[in-house]
Parts: sequence; structure tokens; C-alpha cells
Amino acid sequence: MINRTFQLETLTCPNCAAKIETVLKKMKGVKDVEVLFSSSRAKVSFEEDTTNQDEIKKTIESLGYDVLGVK
Repeated sequence: MINRTFQLETLTCPNCAAKIETVLKKMKGVKDVEVLFSSSRAKVSFEEDTTNQDEIKKTIESLGYDVLGVK
């Protein structure tokens, strides 16, 4: 299990955070997601043999949100 924190562009509303969280939770291999509206971060736990941080980043960006960094 891999844990990564994605720093996002500033989220403008709680619905933005909820939208990202809902979509990421549906991704194959993603086990846990917490999107923090106040800090514009997404904490994601995933199985590396099923998905990877680049796929998660692409998914977030496909929703219209920039990923500024990954830890």
C-alpha cells in the first residue's frame, strides 16, 4: 500500500473537494481518499500494482484541477 499527498490548486468550495474524493474512490486500486478543502490537499492510499500516482494525478486534472506537487 502506497500513501501519497497531492497538493492541489486552491479549492474554491467544499463541493470541489467532494467531487475529487468521489471520483478517486471509484478508481481501481484506490483504497482510501481524504480531500482536505481547507488545505487543498488529497491524501490517497492505493495499491501500486493496480494504479499509480501518475494515473491519480491525471484523474484529478481531468476534473479541471491542477496538481501542484506530490509527496
